[in-house]
Amino acid sequence: MSQLIECVPNFSEGRDPAVIRQITDAITSVEGVKLLNVDPGKATNRTVVTFVGVPAAVTEAAFRAIRKAGVLIDMSRHTGEHPRMGAADVCPLIPIAGLTMEETAACARQLAERVGRELNLPVYLYEYAQPNPARRNLSVIRAGEYEGLARKIRQPEWTPDYGPAEFDARRGATVIGARDFLVAYNVNLNTTSTRRANAVAFDVREAGRPQKDAAGKPAKDANGNPVNIPGNLKSVKAIGWFIPEYGVAQVSINLTNLAVTPVHVAFDEVCRAAGVRGLRVTGSELVGLVPLQSLLDAGRYFLRKQQRSVGVSEAELIKIAVRSLGLNDLAPFKPEERVIEYLLRDTVRGRLVAMDLKAFADETASESPAPGGGSIAAYVGALGASLGTMVANLSAHKSGWDARWEEFSRWAEQGQKLKDELLALVDEDTAAFNAIMAAFGLPKGTATEKSARTAAIQAATKQAAEVPFRVMQLCTDTLPLALAMAEQGNPNSISDAGVGALCARAAVQGAYLNVRINAKGLADRALAAKIVSDGAALEQRALALEQQVLAAVNAAL
Repeated sequence: MSQLIECVPNFSEGRDPAVIRQITDAITSVEGVKLLNVDPGKATNRTVVTFVGVPAAVTEAAFRAIRKAGVLIDMSRHTGEHPRMGAADVCPLIPIAGLTMEETAACARQLAERVGRELNLPVYLYEYAQPNPARRNLSVIRAGEYEGLARKIRQPEWTPDYGPAEFDARRGATVIGARDFLVAYNVNLNTTSTRRANAVAFDVREAGRPQKDAAGKPAKDANGNPVNIPGNLKSVKAIGWFIPEYGVAQVSINLTNLAVTPVHVAFDEVCRAAGVRGLRVTGSELVGLVPLQSLLDAGRYFLRKQQRSVGVSEAELIKIAVRSLGLNDLAPFKPEERVIEYLLRDTVRGRLVAMDLKAFADETASESPAPGGGSIAAYVGALGASLGTMVANLSAHKSGWDARWEEFSRWAEQGQKLKDELLALVDEDTAAFNAIMAAFGLPKGTATEKSARTAAIQAATKQAAEVPFRVMQLCTDTLPLALAMAEQGNPNSISDAGVGALCARAAVQGAYLNVRINAKGLADRALAAKIVSDGAALEQRALALEQQVLAAVNAAL
């Protein structure tokens, strides 16, 4: 993948669609940028925008958006629940692919320098872009907010990193930096009390709450520094606020390291802390985008709590996560619009597997040579893995077998992985065939062109042999699942395990035919001989396993 940076600027306008549209139009005016999400909030009077692209395009789009926001938004008239200090309040850059954090931080500093110089706007650096540890934390930089900025900006320790050290009454100041992926997440409470929501926020956030002395005043250590009672969750920032738009108070959370505290852990801890205080969580909302893995992990977490199999499809895991977290509480949650991987995925890939059954059959039956036997073998193998997975899930939920749910859940998870990879190979096999056709169509006039054409044909032919070989490997791995389900699974579904084995074996043999025909075109005869020999061994193993499955099935029937 080429170098990709995500930018998630926050603008101090969430109520006027015309203003928001002009800002996003400035972003999309830059070629090479893809706008992923626009998330306005009326109560916060703030809009979170997410876009991605190559570094140069992203920094140019961010510059144009900051410039446009400064023209359209008057901070002297701004009110909203969210802390803020500028029209373009904060502009983080996040490395997505092909860049290190250090390189991303350099991009942020270049953007900040340009904003300060060309727009004459005070700019503070934060997180990885900020060399001064005392000024890295966004909440510290933003302390006092817009209303305190006129005094703060004159203090020597708060001189902006770029731009003038002068208060700009209309635009305020901007904070630009580089950070890890952050999830903004709000948990809804059955109260209208900001004070009670704040109490829950103090319970869960890493910074905790100020410790009080015997007189009820903030306690200080020997050096005169405030003493805090830490909260229960690491890498979590949180405050409480009331949202008139929804009529509820929320615990507003920033999850700064999902590997330390994922979404579902934060949700459950807020539920616990709220319960202690006589409150109840009614749902939650994600602001902006979320990584796919966060929802998959949440789905598995809640299924395990129910002692149910986690070997279900990606779509089902997301449904479980959305229901369990109450993400539909305030507005419909649409994964296709909110999961970053879904917005970034290549719409060309997956063309075949996105078809319905009839369309796929019709496409196969057409006069086009692709999809052909290789894609069909991969799909038949995916069906075999699906049947084995189905039996595992039915076994995990079988009445009287509750103690065995984890055993069958592990089998189901394995089956899901096999099925997903085989489905991907349906399109990869057709792509490999198309690559061969494209290579044969290359010019062959000069010696250089002939050499390039030959190399392209050989590379494509090698890929066309390796894809069905991978199908053989995966389908052979599917047969132990079918055997386990035939011997140990739900007896009411034993015939399904048998059909799954038949599919897997047929896929192995079908894929092997494609391995052999493509190996014939390889100039590297040693490689060709090895892949054919290894394929023969897989075929024999698959045949032997199939016989074991059928013996178990026939004995039971």
